[in-house]
Amino acid sequence: MAQPQLVDKEIVVTGFDRLPPTSMLQDQWNMVKQVVASDIGASHSKSWIEPLELLGLEGMTLVLGSPNSFAKDWVENHYLDSLVKAWKQVNMVIQGVKIVIHEQHPVAIANTNSIVETAAHKNQDSFESFEKEEPGSYTGAPLDNRFTFENFVVGKPNELAYAAALRVAESSTPQFNPLFLYGGVGLGKTHLMHAIAWKIRQCHPARKVIYLSAEKFMYQFVRALRYKDMVAFKDQFRAVDVLMIDDVQFISGKDTTQEEFFHTFNALVDKNHQVIVSADKSPSDLENIEERLKSRLGWGLVADIHPTTYELRLGILQAKAAALNVKVPKEVLEFLAFKITSNIRELEGALNRILAHASLVGRSISLDTTQEVLRDLLRSNDQRLTVEEIQRKVAEYFNIKMSDMVSNRRMQNIARPRQVAMYIAKQLTSKSLPEIGRKFGGRDHTTILHAVRKVQELCNEDFDFANDVEILKRSLQT
Repeated sequence: MAQPQLVDKEIVVTGFDRLPPTSMLQDQWNMVKQVVASDIGASHSKSWIEPLELLGLEGMTLVLGSPNSFAKDWVENHYLDSLVKAWKQVNMVIQGVKIVIHEQHPVAIANTNSIVETAAHKNQDSFESFEKEEPGSYTGAPLDNRFTFENFVVGKPNELAYAAALRVAESSTPQFNPLFLYGGVGLGKTHLMHAIAWKIRQCHPARKVIYLSAEKFMYQFVRALRYKDMVAFKDQFRAVDVLMIDDVQFISGKDTTQEEFFHTFNALVDKNHQVIVSADKSPSDLENIEERLKSRLGWGLVADIHPTTYELRLGILQAKAAALNVKVPKEVLEFLAFKITSNIRELEGALNRILAHASLVGRSISLDTTQEVLRDLLRSNDQRLTVEEIQRKVAEYFNIKMSDMVSNRRMQNIARPRQVAMYIAKQLTSKSLPEIGRKFGGRDHTTILHAVRKVQELCNEDFDFANDVEILKRSLQT
């Protein structure tokens, strides 16, 4: 296998293309961590990916250092594919990722200074010790300082959850107990959980708060059983003012952990201490969870986060670009907001990929480069295009009702979008003019032909209008 050599602060691999300078490799690792966080979630990334350190290269394989064997095995079993995929997105030269334990690889550590700066701190393994801290400190999982209320973009799908979370964070006594936040993957539950913890720290610094995932709660509970340390475990979790458990569905089917969580929950509520829980489903829909625990979880306020709307997705992209202090063309943001509708995490991950590509390759950001860089992601979102899908997308874009597509209303703010939908249906489907006309309330083929010609004429005359049509076409193309 070709061996890396250090030459003038650049990493060179014999027999292969030159790799980027050391600083760029470290920058790429930072980008990879952002991509992986978008894929697996911020809390999991903080727990398992952030503790890894970039040590060096073995041929075309990145070597990452793990603090212990448990963390190494967990990352290899659960997140290695995500790491490899992310590295290939950021740097196509990289072919694989290898995880090693620091202490078992002194040579790798000795070479670390030649490749990346030595980390200022090493993350403590949260499974090796229970922290005994004074009131006002935070234990459990670390908090992401990007996830605050100020950085949370509010829209109709999440306004109830946002308002409830803010009320709970600002209040000195429980307003809703428990507060139960639920919604699909990547819609902002973890962001709100972190925001609550940060706000409590700001408004009520004397309150003792623990935030962690249900996964970590289980592992700490198992460790306490193993080392016969249940007294310390109970003292820690039942003495807090606020207990925050993320992704509670993880304890589904784990009866012993559910039993302990049930008693912990009751002990805190009985003392009028706040409990905040998040999950991917409402309490009544959680599977393999004891009925009595479901009942407790539904005691307080259950706030759901609905799938995002176009306006909310666009607002999130604009806020993220502003936070990163980068300029992204309006048409690119609008295209992403229309095309990537699954969840916020995937949406932000797509923007990260575009920005990373522009930074590394040196090409400007445009609709063409966006489609090129996100080809695989866009393909996974593609489906066989129908006239109904075109109508729905155009109606959403121009903020009119779907029923307006088939109505006889002739107001320009309705007639023009209807003509655009007819034009795109002719451009992107194999339907005949009479077939398209039937989808638009039984209109004849001459009406559709007039709409096609009118839209084409307006595109030639009005740049902004042509840009709107182009964005819609690109967002719908398979």
